[in-house]
Amino acid sequence: MGKKVIIIHAEKAIITGRKKATIKKYQEKKSRGGSSQRGPFFPKQPERIVKRTIRGMLPNYRRGKGKEIFKRIKCYKGVPNKYKDSKTIKAGKEKHAAYMNVEQISKKI
Repeated sequence: MGKKVIIIHAEKAIITGRKKATIKKYQEKKSRGGSSQRGPFFPKQPERIVKRTIRGMLPNYRRGKGKEIFKRIKCYKGVPNKYKDSKTIKAGKEKHAAYMNVEQISKKI
């Protein structure tokens, strides 16, 4: 719709599923890749993990519409001073099943 999306507290985003399986999946993504100088690189910072995950949901993030959408998405760890007084929208609902925070995953990989 052409709006900017700003994600604050990206480290608190949750991923549902069994903890061991989730950590194993992200470790495999991290270890995947060619040499140490060529990619693909998988980020360790929680805000970058969230942004990378969103990138995977977009149509082609390198061209056209996907590129424009990806530029409008910003992820932050914590709340920057710029957005402290802004109105926030809480997404999702309370989870009671097995889950992990993105921050826990970033510490394990």
